[in-house]
Amino acid sequence: MVNDLEKGWQPAVEILILAVLIYFAFKFVRGTRGWPVVIGFVVVLLALKAVTTILDLKVLSWLLDSASLFIAAGAIVIFQPELRRMLAELGNLPLFASTSEQRESIEVIIQTVERLADVKIGALIAIEQSIQLQEAVESGIKIDCDATPEMLETIFFPNNAVHDGGVIIKGDRIAYAACIFPLTQRGDLNKSLGTRHRAAIGLSEETDAVIVVVSEETGMISHAYKGQLVRGVTLEELRAFLVSIVLRPARTNNIIRWLRVWLIEKNKPTGPAVVTRHEPRPAPKPNGK
Repeated sequence: MVNDLEKGWQPAVEILILAVLIYFAFKFVRGTRGWPVVIGFVVVLLALKAVTTILDLKVLSWLLDSASLFIAAGAIVIFQPELRRMLAELGNLPLFASTSEQRESIEVIIQTVERLADVKIGALIAIEQSIQLQEAVESGIKIDCDATPEMLETIFFPNNAVHDGGVIIKGDRIAYAACIFPLTQRGDLNKSLGTRHRAAIGLSEETDAVIVVVSEETGMISHAYKGQLVRGVTLEELRAFLVSIVLRPARTNNIIRWLRVWLIEKNKPTGPAVVTRHEPRPAPKPNGK
């Protein structure tokens, strides 16, 4: 009787573990470029399995059962960017972080986007976290200077040699400028989104960076994180968001916090890829009208 009870709970535990792993695997790739492939792949597998079971196609059923190794290898190839991001996050735990530097960087970004938004100068700023961004960008000019509002304004000033592209901030320093971020390949985005916003979404899909965007046309401020772009945020909303993501607690709590975020994906967006908080600022009327 005891042996039967022991054998009875083991399959339940195995099913529970598999269900949790599948759930978080789907949640991890949701919103990335590989998400449509996952849906199509699962639909095809389920359809083939249903057909072979209903029609009792033994050869096709044997092929499906024997192809598990090839399916696993194909999944590694297809989801290479997502797997690289996951392994990079595992290998780059933020054990050492300066809270004062992070606070200073947040305030520098807030002051910068406030000034640029007022005069409608476009900007694309990526804040590096645990995953290094050099592999995600195609080019860039090494700057390696203190991050200040004046320096960032100079970089993004129109007709400047490095004003096109994005800026990468590491800690309290500007690491690179004129970087070309990978554009998102999602087909469900609004066609009115410009290159800056698509680049912000694309970089956030492949890394854990936080990207801040200032629209050149409207002066609208947006931020992107883990595949979700939130448009039209206020300065206070941007500050609160950056503090919640970038600012890290004491070093002794970093591992616990990281594991909690990894397991429950608190900061992983579950809504649409683009969220608009506020309407764009109206264009100024010509003088005398």
